Amino acid sequence: MDRKMTPTGPAGSDPEAASTPAGIYVHIPFCQKKCPYCSFVSYAGIKPQVRAGYIRALTRQALTMAGHPWSGTRKFHTLFIGGGTPSAVDPEQMAMFIDTCCKAFGIRGPNSAAEVSFEANPNTVNAAMLKQFRQAGVNRLSLGMQSFSDALLKKIGRKHSVRQGIRAFDIARAAGFTNINLDLMYGLPGQDVSTWKKSLDQALALGPEHLSVYELTVEPNTPFAELAARGKLNLPSEDAALAMLEHTREVLAANGYGQYEISNYARRGFACRHNINYWENGSYVGLGAGAVSCFSGVRVKSEEVPEKFMHSINSNLPPYKEAEFLSLAGRYRETVIMGLRMTAGVSMDRLEKLFGLRPQQYYGATIDRLKSEGLLEEVASRLRLTGRGVLLANRVFEQLV
Repeated sequence: MDRKMTPTGPAGSDPEAASTPAGIYVHIPFCQKKCPYCSFVSYAGIKPQVRAGYIRALTRQALTMAGHPWSGTRKFHTLFIGGGTPSAVDPEQMAMFIDTCCKAFGIRGPNSAAEVSFEANPNTVNAAMLKQFRQAGVNRLSLGMQSFSDALLKKIGRKHSVRQGIRAFDIARAAGFTNINLDLMYGLPGQDVSTWKKSLDQALALGPEHLSVYELTVEPNTPFAELAARGKLNLPSEDAALAMLEHTREVLAANGYGQYEISNYARRGFACRHNINYWENGSYVGLGAGAVSCFSGVRVKSEEVPEKFMHSINSNLPPYKEAEFLSLAGRYRETVIMGLRMTAGVSMDRLEKLFGLRPQQYYGATIDRLKSEGLLEEVASRLRLTGRGVLLANRVFEQLV
């Protein structure tokens, strides 16, 4: 790889301005059952009293971090509560936490301009719960549907049915949610292109504002990884998975969903601002067990075990497990790669403003080669993946790391 220059940042300083909007991520590590493909920090079978104690500790951490000098210089524009299964926690306690967190970080009420997202599994929601969350400030709901095939839901270990998924969506609409995301997965064991098309059609029939469409990834140290190693995981071929992706892009575009990131599609005005902050390599506060924070290039990860996390918080100790300081060169590469995940690409003017370098200066011949292969292109001072590049994104990113 031909790197000709070293990024400096403006006047050699930290490239991030304190005025840059930041996000908050809250991790709820509890599940009814651990899905066999899941590698996230989550635990099944945790007792209600432990979950209750966890939310109390989480509230303490939120108040502490909101009062931190670093937080005091930032404006927070997004809050994302994910997991795990956040809807597995007592609704009243969760609503109180959301309200407290919104107020502490300056995110006020359901009519705030801030985006407040909440993840839920279809079989864990009800009308009263969703109304409580709306009143507490949640204005974006993400439902983990994954598939509209009961047979496939069973194969991937999901606890809900298609009927429960549709009902959860209807309940959310009745509760006043006008910004709903559906998570869908393709490339599932035993799935073919025809089954995927039906699933996508059923999702579109509901009319969500946003769709997150992910290809199943077999992660290390999961039951699916073990099955794959034994040759017992019947995954679709690479060509079949590619056909599913190409069909997704065509059908969603025809139905008014713009692809703004490799795996994400939205109607105009409904792109997820919290995730865009990640892809722009912005800063965010991570709350909860296993959560990661990024403070102006310093990445900090919290203790993953809920009981250890709670013990640290209740003992007035930092709950952090590890930290990583990214050099300016490391931040430059991350900003390029994360930005290329978005279909609009990464702004070369912004890179020059933040780091003092444009991609051509940093990567040299690597950029030329990727352009000549039809994987990258420059449009209006932005570097972005081509249509072919989106399909081969991992190959591009490997050359830019």
